[in-house]
Amino acid sequence: MSTVPTTRGQLRIYLGAAPGVGKTFAALEEAHRRADRGTDVVIGFVETHGRPSTAELIGGLEVVPRQTIEYRGSFFEEFDVDAVIARAPAVALVDELAHSNVPGSRNEKRWQDIDELLEAGIDVISTVNVQHLESLNDVVAAIAGVPQRETVPDEVVRRADQIELADITPEALRRRMVHGNIYPPEKVDAALSNYFRVGNLTALREIALLWLADKVEDQLEQYRTDQDITATWESKERVVVALSGGDEGDTLIRRAARIAARSGGADLRAVYIASGDGLTSARAARNLARQRTLVEDLGGSYHQVVGESIPEALLEFARGVNATQLVLGASRRGRFAQAISRGVGVTTTAKSGPIDVHLVTHEHVAKVLRSRPGRGLIGAGRRRLGLLLAVLGIPAIVAALTPFHQELSLTTMILIVLTAVMGLTLAGGMWPALLAALLGFFLLNFFFTVPYYTFKVNDQEQLIALFIFVALALGGAAVVNLSASRARLAARASAEAQTLATLAGNVLRGGNRLDDLLEQLRETFGLESVTLLERTEPGAGPAERHEAKSWRPVACAGEARANPGDADNDIPINDDLALALQGHTLEAADRRIAQAFAMHAAAALERERLQHQAEAVQRLTDADKLRTALLAAVSHDLRTPLASVRVAVSSLKSTGDLFTPAERRELLDSAEQSLARLTSLVDNLLDMSRLEAGVLGANLVPIALDEAVPTALDELDEPAAEVRLNIPVELPEVMADPGLLQRILVNVIANALRYSPEGQPPLLVANVHGAEVELRVIDRGPGVPDEDHETMFTPFQRLGDRDNTSGVGLGLALSRGLAEAMGGTLTPEATPGGGLTMVLALPRFENHRESEDE
Repeated sequence: MSTVPTTRGQLRIYLGAAPGVGKTFAALEEAHRRADRGTDVVIGFVETHGRPSTAELIGGLEVVPRQTIEYRGSFFEEFDVDAVIARAPAVALVDELAHSNVPGSRNEKRWQDIDELLEAGIDVISTVNVQHLESLNDVVAAIAGVPQRETVPDEVVRRADQIELADITPEALRRRMVHGNIYPPEKVDAALSNYFRVGNLTALREIALLWLADKVEDQLEQYRTDQDITATWESKERVVVALSGGDEGDTLIRRAARIAARSGGADLRAVYIASGDGLTSARAARNLARQRTLVEDLGGSYHQVVGESIPEALLEFARGVNATQLVLGASRRGRFAQAISRGVGVTTTAKSGPIDVHLVTHEHVAKVLRSRPGRGLIGAGRRRLGLLLAVLGIPAIVAALTPFHQELSLTTMILIVLTAVMGLTLAGGMWPALLAALLGFFLLNFFFTVPYYTFKVNDQEQLIALFIFVALALGGAAVVNLSASRARLAARASAEAQTLATLAGNVLRGGNRLDDLLEQLRETFGLESVTLLERTEPGAGPAERHEAKSWRPVACAGEARANPGDADNDIPINDDLALALQGHTLEAADRRIAQAFAMHAAAALERERLQHQAEAVQRLTDADKLRTALLAAVSHDLRTPLASVRVAVSSLKSTGDLFTPAERRELLDSAEQSLARLTSLVDNLLDMSRLEAGVLGANLVPIALDEAVPTALDELDEPAAEVRLNIPVELPEVMADPGLLQRILVNVIANALRYSPEGQPPLLVANVHGAEVELRVIDRGPGVPDEDHETMFTPFQRLGDRDNTSGVGLGLALSRGLAEAMGGTLTPEATPGGGLTMVLALPRFENHRESEDE
């Protein structure tokens, strides 16, 4: 009697990015490890694909016989589910999870067979490639150009108890391919030229890593749920760290950088919210300068924005950069201040919505930071608070002194109230101090002068003392207010200097691009847009200054562009340049800073234009060098065929009767070959000149490569009979100029023939890659070092070739230019195992037609 297992078996999957990465090999090694530990392991199904190293690992393990199924007159071997369940091992190795079974099998898919083994309590080791995952099938097909018919639902793989990535670098995988460890030798070149290209393998590897990272994240969340862990464990997000200018900023930046690093290299941005005047505070200047350097050293970026409300400005910036995590420092305010106001951290968290907020503790927690001078401007809120303190505080002080009016003299009480008035001056400014002085005068008179509880004063000395109190209170308040005002002006000047220093620092760091300067100006003052405008007619009069048609935008930061006539702020730079600032009106002091930005912007614009001019001059210089090299090259290469023709013609003319018919034909053939060589050289030179001038036209028509390549082979001077071709007949047509395409093919194939060793002729492979068709000309010659790949395309260059009889070195340079003229590319690659591969990519006719229809 059979027993039903009480537990489901465990599934271990080896995930690979491509065939040949070693999934089956790793699975067999794991099976041997378990067998060596005494576990009952059998092989249910392993596909070796003819790889000897994989086949060797099967030895020593029990193999369950496969079942044979007949389908349409043929016999196929498939995995025998019943046999493995009847054998009831502890572990079964079943390869190729995504395999589709032959019709007539017990299940349609092999993963369904494996599910039956798991239900039977048997642990299973299996393998799958990332391109077989159902959710990634179309993505992989778009990258590699090869659709996969066999797929497995992602959920089946995600349910696995263990997933291990069989990882290998693209270069190592291609070397493994060249050594014959994956496919037979006759399939290697075609595979390397198609599916196993470095770009394909790199993309597939990244997809596999990202998919597995998601699986690891799921496992982590499951673990946190099982263990009832509620603490925050940061995940992959875009991270913004808020700086206040305090010493704790260094700790916050390092903490945010660790979060970003653990999130797969997420974006790190540090932001400082400046006060409403748009300037960095003087007190925080030193810390911010150090912290800016720190965040840039850690690969992040520094930003400064303006905002009256720090939480609102911070969240607005975070949403603007699509941030999903905010890192804030825990409050430095004391408990009493926190009880009165919730503070930045609590307010930001309450309003953050989907943005995660991290409140990071530090050594400055609950240590009160004195107000920043830059934010010490007495606004309406502080004046209201000062008035309230005057109305409540002065009566309270007088009430507290009333029980002591017999022990304390009037002078002492006046000094006490006078001290309170000075404090109110600092807190609320001049008007609260004036109110406090008047209240103090009348209350002191009412409670502490004879007769008591009246406003009469019998003692003239006491009356004089009260008036002196008022005078001192008002004078002291005026002095304190003036000192505070001058301190604020000094702080503002320091803040302006800090902003200008930041601007200069950007220039010194190389951040002097025009767009960067305008964006920094926009962020500094919290503007909607900053537009640099230039007159359409230089030197126009002032009457046209505010006409929109007289200006054209040169660069803009932000979305809404403005003209001098409708901008909130118009900052003239010179007669022909101006800045238009949209968002809010700047104060006079802020305009001075904006003017400095404007001058830097004008200088940046001038530098960009000078750079463009320098590039134009460089192109002229290159053209002049080209002409010089052309003259130097043709001095020999034109004279050689001309001399041959001249000798042949002169010989025939002067002594023609002395030659036999065979000798005459030989001389004529020599002249004909020299003239053909001369014609080819002149054609190349003319085409190269047209390319340099940008006047070479291309008449693009649909062309089939399987027809164009044989025609080009017929035109070669070198024997091309042994050139191997792998060009499918069903290959899509390409858009190309027939004549230009023939020139490219002849040049590239002739070059491959010239350097191919005897017995190893070039291979021509064509395949579809996205919107293009690629023709790869593969040779097994000496190859070219990677650092010289671009040098090959320089006119009049023949790498390692001292023989002037082989031409002026225009072939590859001309071929690349012709390819680009047809909308294609010509790029070199190193052939694995030695040699050079030239890749000619041309647009597909279907895609070209679709783009025209659109």
